[in-house]
Amino acid sequence: MSFPRYPKYKPSGVEWLGDVPEHWETWKLAHAFALIGSGTTPKTDKLEYYDGGEIPWINTGDLNDGELDDCGKRITGKALADHTSLRMYPAGSLLIAMYGATIGKLAMLRFPATVNQACCVFSGTSPIVSKFMFYWFLGLRQQILSLATGGGQPNVSQDILRTVRVACPEDDEQTAIAAFLDRETLKIDSLVTEQRRLIELLKEKRQAVISHAVTKGLNPHAPTKPSGIEWLGDVPEHWEVLRIKTVTSFLTSGPRGWSERIADEGSLFIQSGDLNDALGIEFSASKRVQVNDDAETTRTRLFDGDVVVCVTGAKTGNVAVCTNVPEVAYVNQHLCLIRPNDHVLPMFLAILLKSNVGLTYFDFSQYGLKLGLSLEDVKNAPVFVPPLEEQKQILEHLDKQSKMLDTLTAEAQRGIELLQERRTALISAAVTGKIDVREFARGSAEHSTNR
Repeated sequence: MSFPRYPKYKPSGVEWLGDVPEHWETWKLAHAFALIGSGTTPKTDKLEYYDGGEIPWINTGDLNDGELDDCGKRITGKALADHTSLRMYPAGSLLIAMYGATIGKLAMLRFPATVNQACCVFSGTSPIVSKFMFYWFLGLRQQILSLATGGGQPNVSQDILRTVRVACPEDDEQTAIAAFLDRETLKIDSLVTEQRRLIELLKEKRQAVISHAVTKGLNPHAPTKPSGIEWLGDVPEHWEVLRIKTVTSFLTSGPRGWSERIADEGSLFIQSGDLNDALGIEFSASKRVQVNDDAETTRTRLFDGDVVVCVTGAKTGNVAVCTNVPEVAYVNQHLCLIRPNDHVLPMFLAILLKSNVGLTYFDFSQYGLKLGLSLEDVKNAPVFVPPLEEQKQILEHLDKQSKMLDTLTAEAQRGIELLQERRTALISAAVTGKIDVREFARGSAEHSTNR
């Protein structure tokens, strides 16, 4: 959809804003809003400020770049009374995060609330409609953030925000522009949601393709036999049903106490966080450790062809296969090191463990109050082993399928990026008058009224 420009323009007086429609006025935010304020953090050691509190207290983490229906924390009336910098802001107020990890995040309040010291609030009678201002900040967020000061934690202070100059039309046209953007951004957001759902479906498809290949093979007509695992069913008749301990020459976990040896120099020290989600290890992100020439050092060293399984923590069950280990490397105590024998290809074993079969087994092994996996759990994990030549064929098949799915995923991700760029560009153009959406906004309003 293309949009016309306004008939006539004039200089805005703001260098980075350029020309604006002739009938628009320019306002400094300090003069446009009746109230620009923030809040504070009540002392956390006083339970009477929080215990049983019913007053919404907005933190920057609550800001969602949309309309805010709820918040995570509440304070008491006593906290509000004891802190003169705290005040209640009405529904319809506009919030922006001034510093921290969420700097620049926005929200429109749909309920009365107070805020912490990192939120700047625009409220009260104003020639600028709050929803128009919300979109203005959203479309020009990068320009606003360029005004930030500070080093390690940049901030956009209230004083800076008060000086920002905004060009806008009369409030009825602002409202129409905001309504138009409500409609158009909803359409774009719906398309983004569809693309994200497609990416999730492609992930599910990938897992299904992998699980089928490593448990059923590539020949749909091959005779089958019971796997001996109730939840799995049959496997090809000529495959061996084994346990990991029978297809490995060595299996161990990393040493304890080596965290005290971590240093700026030394050998690579592989931890669970270094395992990515693509069966690989991010060696470049690994820490380093000073080692001794002892049995522990020999036992826990990684070599090409080793398979690594995370046995504790949030990434329990994650798997990686070591290829092209760049230098001497060791595993820590949260990883199980598996060295496959000649019976199974390392990549085939890693893919099998990362498939639904391996993940289901690992989940069962952690059932109940048990957290993490023991070496015995890993040793007894089921593996279904076809002849080596068939393993190679399966890996070649999965490589082709993965490349195809990767291409589709990349296209969907690029689609999301283009939609998000389009969204930002449309908002920016509409709120700065670079395009004239009045006819489209009017049609949208009439359509809404007829409904």
